[in-house]
Amino acid sequence: MKERVEKALEKVRPMLKADGGNVELVEITADNVVRLKLSGTCGCCPMSQMTLKNGIERIIKQEVPEIKEVVAI
Repeated sequence: MKERVEKALEKVRPMLKADGGNVELVEITADNVVRLKLSGTCGCCPMSQMTLKNGIERIIKQEVPEIKEVVAI
């Protein structure tokens, strides 16, 4: 499952990097929650939660349907 999540993240990384940010997979919990670390400008952007939920989470769930939630740490 980790490989599938990483593959999904590769789809969003170019958009994040274009704005000076990035995302790192920290872990996938036993209850299928993906924990991510946003870095660069994404780490301090006031819109980062919207990007996380409406962008990153949507793409991850599309690629890996068994994921229940995506959270930033």
